[in-house]
Amino acid sequence: MQARITTRELKFSASRSRGPGGQNVNKVNTRVELRFNIVETHLLTDDEKKKIINILKNRINIEGELVLASQSERTQLLNKRKVIARFFKLLSSALTDKPKRKATKPTEASKIKRLEEKKKKGSIKKLRKTSGLSEE
Repeated sequence: MQARITTRELKFSASRSRGPGGQNVNKVNTRVELRFNIVETHLLTDDEKKKIINILKNRINIEGELVLASQSERTQLLNKRKVIARFFKLLSSALTDKPKRKATKPTEASKIKRLEEKKKKGSIKKLRKTSGLSEE
């Protein structure tokens, strides 16, 4: 995946981070935003594009761009590395097929254990009721 997508396809922009951090946050543009246009890229096949758009639809804007940002580090370079790593991790997880779940049946031992637990619960509830003595 990384071999096909080059940094020419990725667009970066830097801005000031939000939140706590003191004077460094107020003066330095350390927040890095990565934009990758999934619709217009020639590096992915149509099937791959459809799959990515379907899985990552909450992260894709109206123009068809996948937008990621990082602002946890104090330098632009570290934030850029972090957002690139997260980008490739997201794409690779979106493009890998999840194995189908094999339907299994409960074992005989688990059935017996479940029924015994139900009997125990029932007997505990039966003891909560008033005993045979009547209060006159």
